[in-house]
Amino acid sequence: MGSVMKAVRYPEVGARPEVVEVPVPDPGPGQVLLKVTAAGMCHSDIAVMSRPAPRFPFPLPMTLGHEAVGTVAALGAGVHGMPVGEPVAVYGPWGCGVCRKCAQGKENYCTRADDLGIRPPGLGADGAMAEYMLVDDTRHLVPLHGLDPVQAAPLTDAGLTPYHALKRSMPKLVGGSTAVVIGVGGLGHIAVQLLRATTPARVIALDVADEKLELAAQLGAHDVVRSDDAPDRGGRGGAARRIRRLTGGDGADVVLDFVGAESTAKLAVDCVAVEGDITIVGIVGAPLPVGFGLTPHEVAVAAPYWGTRAELIEVLDLARAGAVRAHVETYGIDETPEVYERLHHGQIRGRAVIVP
Repeated sequence: MGSVMKAVRYPEVGARPEVVEVPVPDPGPGQVLLKVTAAGMCHSDIAVMSRPAPRFPFPLPMTLGHEAVGTVAALGAGVHGMPVGEPVAVYGPWGCGVCRKCAQGKENYCTRADDLGIRPPGLGADGAMAEYMLVDDTRHLVPLHGLDPVQAAPLTDAGLTPYHALKRSMPKLVGGSTAVVIGVGGLGHIAVQLLRATTPARVIALDVADEKLELAAQLGAHDVVRSDDAPDRGGRGGAARRIRRLTGGDGADVVLDFVGAESTAKLAVDCVAVEGDITIVGIVGAPLPVGFGLTPHEVAVAAPYWGTRAELIEVLDLARAGAVRAHVETYGIDETPEVYERLHHGQIRGRAVIVP
């Protein structure tokens, strides 16, 4: 397009993100250029910027941001079916489009993406924290149909990821069941709403911060519990004991851990019911030992990643119907480096959204 734009770039390993001017990209064959209207900020960005040089997997510098909403600004050669000016959300976990998983819309589990060098925007490819961004294919765009862009941006990950996580447990989220949400942050506060909107389960929300527990209660959690209570002599923490009491001693049928730390993994095991599900969504990466005597009988443990294209459409439909709403704080693009500092120190309530 022959002009420049502002972009939030991670320049080199160990450096702070910075706002710089870069050329506006031209869409190549099959690509779509979006004018970004909103970009969500995620703890995954912090995780990427925390990686040491020997294990850093992406070329740098890189424009950050994988939660993207925009309007179609220009089409590359051969692109049809997506008119210029259309407001769209971006499906982030791009795949090859032709393997078995991609054929099912599960591009988050593409079996060829790594070999082909296909990376999500903001997680290997240039992302959404800029005035414009490239999208590799129209199949990764979902029309907003009137949904507010600032609301829609976090739903592409902070909505899609917990939705995918809880959908695997739908057969267990029946009348009389209990679901525990550990961590009421960007993803957890949406998980509470999704559970209330799509299941009859009793929802118990856990966090270490009182203001996040207050938010969970406002969003429909039936009970809120501080997750850092002292353990008893048997090693079971106070939070797990309270969940056991709230469930008549049985424990929770489904536990969604949006932290993924050693302490939250232990908490999940201590409060899950026989035949329950533990789903580790948080990316801290602490291991959870699974085996006979290590977890209650027939507990299933999963660590999912993002969600499918069809599930993103379903999440946006739920938002359009008023069933789920992201709690957002909005900032300008020049404020982004400071907002990342706030996110790193746990000072964001809900989700931060950058509006270029």
